[in-house]
Amino acid sequence: MSDQAQNLRLKVESLRARKETKAIGVISGKGGVGKSNFSLNFAISLAQKGKSVLLFDMDIGMGNIDILMGNTSAKNIVSFFEEGLSIVDVISKGPSGISYIAGGTGLSRIFQLDTDKVSRFFSEFEGIVETYQYIIFDMGAGISEDTVPFILSADEVFVITTPEPTSVTDAYAAIKYLTLQKQDLPFYLICNKAVSDKEGMNTVKRLQQVIQQFLQKDIGILGVLPEDRAVTRAVMEQAPFILTRPHAKISAALGAVLDKYLKRIDDKQDLIPMKAGFMGRLKQIVFKR
Repeated sequence: MSDQAQNLRLKVESLRARKETKAIGVISGKGGVGKSNFSLNFAISLAQKGKSVLLFDMDIGMGNIDILMGNTSAKNIVSFFEEGLSIVDVISKGPSGISYIAGGTGLSRIFQLDTDKVSRFFSEFEGIVETYQYIIFDMGAGISEDTVPFILSADEVFVITTPEPTSVTDAYAAIKYLTLQKQDLPFYLICNKAVSDKEGMNTVKRLQQVIQQFLQKDIGILGVLPEDRAVTRAVMEQAPFILTRPHAKISAALGAVLDKYLKRIDDKQDLIPMKAGFMGRLKQIVFKR
């Protein structure tokens, strides 16, 4: 009897110690801000910290994550829907042990597919979610009907902007739209392609203040990533800059962003407890439509 009680206690303690999978949506108001490059290198940086990571290219039909890492994925999320493959079949291995699902080409909408295909996606994806500590959804530029459910279901949303006025304006519009859908959705701001740290911080601080003033919402700032030729070279080489140029300015800045994010997770700063898990929230949003 005592052995059974001991085993039960150990099992309960193990369940308490286990952290739930954290889903992160990475968005931008417009294209060309370096969102996918950030998503890829951030995922690799998490993996280098010993985290298990799945990177999901949600720019369905126009995905480029595999190209940025120099891989040509034989299977992708389009293969899952059109060829009837399992979700495991379309997960590939990337640098530093990350897993990823490529976006593929030829499919523009997920939720216009028949109900059976969507239900199969939910069923299979739910089966692999708990395999990872982090799932990073690299969304397409802007906001679409297909990406909204994934963004609204995420634990946190990273918003990538640049100092350009159009980029900032579009980022604000995206945050406003999503906030009207879900007021308590946690956002983090990151300024990319900044000429200086001062320029980048001024950009995100102004955006933060405007959001507080007009949307009555507090959002966090994760940091600034510099304009760096190392990024252009890495893209041309189809190799993540965090691996080929670990000592570049951009790599150091990304490391600072990651450390700040992980510290806030550990300290539970700026985090709002979310009801249910990611998959529960996603299914609730989709099937309510």
